[in-house]
Amino acid sequence: MIKGCIFDLDGVVVDTARYHFLAWKRLADQLGFIFTEEDNERLKGVSRMASLEILLSVGGMHPDNQKKQEMAILKNQWYLEYIDKMTPDEILPGVTSFLELLKSAGIKTALGTASKNAWTILNHIGLSNIFDSVVDGNRVTNAKPDPEVFLLAAADLKLNPDECLVFEDAVAGVEAAIKGGMKCIGVGSPEVLIKADRVIAGFSHADLDMIEF
Repeated sequence: MIKGCIFDLDGVVVDTARYHFLAWKRLADQLGFIFTEEDNERLKGVSRMASLEILLSVGGMHPDNQKKQEMAILKNQWYLEYIDKMTPDEILPGVTSFLELLKSAGIKTALGTASKNAWTILNHIGLSNIFDSVVDGNRVTNAKPDPEVFLLAAADLKLNPDECLVFEDAVAGVEAAIKGGMKCIGVGSPEVLIKADRVIAGFSHADLDMIEF
């Protein structure tokens, strides 16, 4: 029986992926190579430094670690400029009502994300008080597909992994949930999220039946 639901942030609760893309593309432009939306798909659910490594591989660049740190900081500054303008209107359809439905049914909820800016986003969109736990990139050592972020969330909720259900839009996130011994509902394309136990297009018609396994 599912007693807790763990949500990824980007692409599940809000669509901040476009802001990440704009910031990474801006960095690539500055470095002198093209970074496409197709390239950006490889960054979904991946930590900031791992994302930078992928971007640099696209450009065929091999800077030293100090330069990499400077690039990551610069990208994050640009990303923060974008998300600093976010409003509750950017919560994806049906998410808020589904979270409230889970709460009323006594189902615990957590956020499990690689983002180090999760609290900034939650404050801007007005969801900072709705989750029972928030595990973000500042609390984890290993990036998805390592299950650490979800296992920490389950521990926060005082639940066993098999009592938790993860909502994820990224392949790496789905793999992390499975490795952690949790059920996973993919949010997005069934053709992409083929390892998820179930795939939904979004939360517009979400109900409690959806979390029954």
